[in-house]
Amino acid sequence: MTVAASLWMADIDGMADEDLPRLRDWLSASELARCGRFVRVQRQRQFVAGRVLLRMALGSLQGVAPRDVELEDRPGAAPLLKAPVSRGPAPGFSIAHSGRWVACAVSAQTALGLDIEMRDPQRDLAALAAQAFDAEEMAQWMALDEARRVVGFYSLWSGKEARFKLGEAAQAHRVDLPHEELSVVLCSALPLTELPRIKLVTLP
Repeated sequence: MTVAASLWMADIDGMADEDLPRLRDWLSASELARCGRFVRVQRQRQFVAGRVLLRMALGSLQGVAPRDVELEDRPGAAPLLKAPVSRGPAPGFSIAHSGRWVACAVSAQTALGLDIEMRDPQRDLAALAAQAFDAEEMAQWMALDEARRVVGFYSLWSGKEARFKLGEAAQAHRVDLPHEELSVVLCSALPLTELPRIKLVTLP
């Protein structure tokens, strides 16, 4: 069986402030309520852009117009796909954001967990690692030479987040996707037949 996933990404630095109210119109009432609780405008932009991008990706996957994709927000969980109703298993999907980037991954065959992280060498990576990594992960990171420490840290960090989102940590199949600025890790419940390519898109 072919197990495929596609990964969509958008740069929200190209999203004008006047675009935010127009794109908010794509969101459901529960999504708007959550968006309204974000204090920072940047976080609102990430949230709105992520939900619009997800509708674009799911619409393409299921052969419907993006605005016909209905999502319901769920506190502490991924959004619920309400429409279109799939005849078979529900599609797998996951959203992530970091800095000026938002991304989502979708699949008709498998559950997914996606994480992206801007690589910032100026952060106190040792302190973050001490808080986030278990003993095995810390040993992996400390074993890296200095030149690979930054990339290695964000790879481990993104891998933990992607597995957590998948919710299938013991069975996760991991792929790392190349990007100049980001650590991009996609975990799937089933092994992917081929490595997905990042599709860079412009929000409507």
